[in-house]
Formats: sequence, structure tokens, C-alpha cells
Amino acid sequence: MNETESNESWLSKRVEQELKDLSNKKSSNPLATIAFAGVFTLILLYLIAHQLLSTGFFNATFNVLAILLLYGSLGEWIVVAVLETAGRKNISRDIDAFGGIIFVVVSGVWLFAVFPFEFAYFANVLPESIRFLLQWISNDVGRGVLVLWIIMNAVAAVYYGILRVSVRKVRAQKLQKK
Repeated sequence: MNETESNESWLSKRVEQELKDLSNKKSSNPLATIAFAGVFTLILLYLIAHQLLSTGFFNATFNVLAILLLYGSLGEWIVVAVLETAGRKNISRDIDAFGGIIFVVVSGVWLFAVFPFEFAYFANVLPESIRFLLQWISNDVGRGVLVLWIIMNAVAAVYYGILRVSVRKVRAQKLQKK
């Protein structure tokens, strides 16, 4: 078996797994999905607190476009997790594969280029007694996390795009056979 056949076999297996997973309307791991949505909601609220309290975390380049890109990226993940938990897997995965993850990547690249953050103030929303938990994060660490976020989502965008197209093709073929 050559590498192309091996990759096709792997993709075929993954498509079959996805079809089985989609046939079950409910999330296969609802607690993880709810936790995921909860974590991203807390991050979103933490960032909104920075903005409302004018802590200095957001610098002068944090404008309406940055607000849309930052909060929209986090909101995309929350929406997808809520849809999955509500039994709308097909819709959640289509949003992810055909636009959602791409929006997150584009947002991340733009936010990295503009970098409207000042991490010296990142812990300022927390009570003083626990600020030490986040005070070590510098602008360089923030940029590094943003680069990892971009790379992971770029890979996911390609992977999930291919997977969703493959799933749709197999579904169409199965419907034609009926």
C-alpha cells in the first residue's frame, strides 16, 4: 500500500466515523462540549471586563474591527459548542468547516499584525491576591499564543473542510443508491 492509498484509507475511516457520529444527534461527549463553551464564555467575559473597566489591556489600536474579530472568534466557538450540545451537529460542523474556522484564522492573523493588547495589564481584572497567576504573561507570550492559535486553526480549517466535503460526497452516494 502506497502513501496515497494509506491517506485515502485513513480519510475513508474518518468519514465513516463522522457519519456514525452525525447519525447520533446528541453530542458524544456533552460534558466536554459544555465545558468548552463555558471556558470560552469565561474568556469572553474576562476580555469584556477589561474593555469596560479600561484596564489598559487594550491599547489605542483596539477599535470596532478588532472588537468584531476578537469577540467574533470567541463567539464562533461558543455558538458551535452550543449547537452541538443542542443536537445540531450537522449545522455546527458546517459552520466550523465552511467559514467559522477560516474567520478565526483571518481574525488571528489580523490581531497578530495589529496586536491591540498590552499584557502588562492582563491580570488587572483579577483581585490583587490572585493576580500573580497571570502577571507573568508578557506581550511576547501573548504573541506566541496567538501564533499557535493561528496555526492550529489553519490546520483545522483545511482538515475539517476536506472532511466535510468528503462526508457530503459519501452521503450523496448513499442517497443515490437508495
